[in-house]
Amino acid sequence: MTSEYRHIPVMLDECMEGLALKKGDVFVDATLGLAGHSVCAAKQLGREGILIGIDQDDFALEQAKERLDAISQDERPEVVLLKGNFGDMDDLLLQAELPGIDAVLFDLGVSSPQIDNPARGFSFKENAPLDMRMDPGKQTITAQEIINTLNEADLTRIIRANSDERWASRIASFIVRAREAAPIETTGQLVDIVKAAIPASARRRGGHPAKRTFQAIRMEVNQERQVLERGLDAAIRWLLPGGRIAVMSYHSIEDRIVKDTFARFANRCTCPPDLPVCACGKKPMLEVKTRKPICATPDEVEANPRSRSAKLRIACKL
Repeated sequence: MTSEYRHIPVMLDECMEGLALKKGDVFVDATLGLAGHSVCAAKQLGREGILIGIDQDDFALEQAKERLDAISQDERPEVVLLKGNFGDMDDLLLQAELPGIDAVLFDLGVSSPQIDNPARGFSFKENAPLDMRMDPGKQTITAQEIINTLNEADLTRIIRANSDERWASRIASFIVRAREAAPIETTGQLVDIVKAAIPASARRRGGHPAKRTFQAIRMEVNQERQVLERGLDAAIRWLLPGGRIAVMSYHSIEDRIVKDTFARFANRCTCPPDLPVCACGKKPMLEVKTRKPICATPDEVEANPRSRSAKLRIACKL
């Protein structure tokens, strides 16, 4: 287990304040991980509450259960741990047989042992087969297949849309050219191609030159944009009136999806702008509590560097 996975919960106080949990509430931690946020939430819910934890990793569920079981019975709510992806929240919450929920948290930066395992091919720092599947047992398409089969236009679109990479078209062109000589099978090969594609002056700033490309390919392999959109929509629908949703993202693509989703549920009217009175009858479902995202304090960033890029957005169900 890496230090990244043994993480300190990011913006714990801000998340708890935004969720406004009360005794007896039903709370869903959609990205349970090691239950850093859930341990704190459990104590606020009390024995009358229910805590639903969702994770697709067996190891994370086992570790989270141990941590939650360690809470005194006088303080611990009913805990229900569900194995799955938050994109399937509708099915998962139906399993829990709940009429609705009072609060839900998404920490989109929660690490997974699979991501941290160099052999899974997620890291640009370790040489390994190009895989990047979060759940190899269910997924068939790998990063290697995407890199070696998609045409240049599709590769450009994926890299640009999933990472805002300035050099997306050039990287795609270099990938296509390289694979004509031999298949691209390892993370090391892909790193070398990306480095060659990005001009030397651009490589000297902004972190590792392959970071954005690896993010983009990983997101495509695991359909992360679609999963996030589906999960957010489901969570908002399951919220009871007055319920809160808090989402912490770690890069601009995710933050944009969260911001746009909140805006869509907060402004549902489809009437023409010049119509004096709403005629469509589509009333707002959310009140956005954070017009600008909340960021970690300088002290937290110093103590926990992974909080540096975190952005927290909160909304309330009307």
